[in-house]
Amino acid sequence: MALLLKNVRCVDPAVGLDGERDVLVRDGVIVETGEPGSVVLVKGVERDLAGKVLVPGLVDMHVHLREPGQEYKEDIASGGAAAARGGFTAVLAMPNTAPVCDSGSTVSYVLEKAHEATRTRVHVAGALTQGLKGEALSEMGDMVQAGAVAFTDDGRGVQDGGMMRRAMEYALPFAKPVLSHCQMEDLVGPGVVNEGAASTRLGMAGWPVVGEEVQIARDIALCALTGCALHIQHITTAAGVALVKAAREQGLPVSCEVTPHHLFLCEDDLDEGYDTNLKMNPPLRPRTDVEALQEALVAGDIDCIATDHAPHAPHEKALEFEAAPFGTTGLETALALVLTELVATGRLGWGALVERMAHAPRRILGLGPVTLAAGSVADLTVIDPAATWEVTARSFESKAGNSAFLGRVLTGRASDVFVGGYASLEEGKVVAGPFLPRTAR
Repeated sequence: MALLLKNVRCVDPAVGLDGERDVLVRDGVIVETGEPGSVVLVKGVERDLAGKVLVPGLVDMHVHLREPGQEYKEDIASGGAAAARGGFTAVLAMPNTAPVCDSGSTVSYVLEKAHEATRTRVHVAGALTQGLKGEALSEMGDMVQAGAVAFTDDGRGVQDGGMMRRAMEYALPFAKPVLSHCQMEDLVGPGVVNEGAASTRLGMAGWPVVGEEVQIARDIALCALTGCALHIQHITTAAGVALVKAAREQGLPVSCEVTPHHLFLCEDDLDEGYDTNLKMNPPLRPRTDVEALQEALVAGDIDCIATDHAPHAPHEKALEFEAAPFGTTGLETALALVLTELVATGRLGWGALVERMAHAPRRILGLGPVTLAAGSVADLTVIDPAATWEVTARSFESKAGNSAFLGRVLTGRASDVFVGGYASLEEGKVVAGPFLPRTAR
């Protein structure tokens, strides 16, 4: 199949591109780019994308698809549709499913189901320890052979330092990164909101920042000891970012991500309404930390944006704040939030957006590069920067409506997404169904 995307602003810092181009795709690969009107399509489909922006396909490296075992919250089909609606061509599925993804057979199940259920590329993170219990290593070699691209016990931190060291030593020969959920349970205890003003004002158990920062420091030390690539998940504090920055200055293979809810919400957004959609792990931090995270993202000290998309059923979030599960959805709002809050305000350039949401996640996970150059696989995201829309649960492709941003009016969103040259989102509508050969995933 041939596809010609005409008159579109192409942005890709990896190839030094920012300007109007025509882009010709054939058999899932970009075959030619050129000035508007210079590329000829003999037979195929033409799309005039004047006024829109074309970028390498976005990647979300922190997503909970809930399958297997919790399909009432989300499944691979609905999660893949939500990803496409949000502008993502690929996601990394976390292992805290039921059963836990700690074996090659479960990795294979997720990949097979993804091939059948969605046009979004689904990559899999295997568990570091069996059952996420932190007691025995999982079968990493078996999972790598099945297709796992990273390892994490996301959902809880590995509490024992010796176990984390062994996990990193075991992951090193496979050249797979270890993704760390930094939560020291002996320090966090029963905390549900940030310890300080929020916990005092709302009368709820506090979650101290040191519960995150101590494990960041520990795992950076273990990275130095083992040489294993370390990625800090959902970082929330200025001090945590400083630790990562210092580690990188020492030449250590350390990276980190930030979520949209930690970038654009703070503990002051929690009020006496006790909105459980604002209960997340880690919790919302003080405004000073939020401002520091934004500055670090703009400066490049934070590598990438990842949603930690955590769908839950309505009856679960309807519980009392202390009893409700942690988490907010994010796939369908992340791009629009960054466009509205950072790009439209001039704080983050389009090239930096592409780096944080497309190139960095692929680089961290060891995935093949995707660019807007001839010869690259045609995983592409088309953005309408002028689209204005309100965040409502009923508009989601996700099964879940537990968004922390309900009611927000945002400007900018994906209009089209192509994966391997085929549409997963076309003029704002999700295109369902499998199509990719297994070797392309």
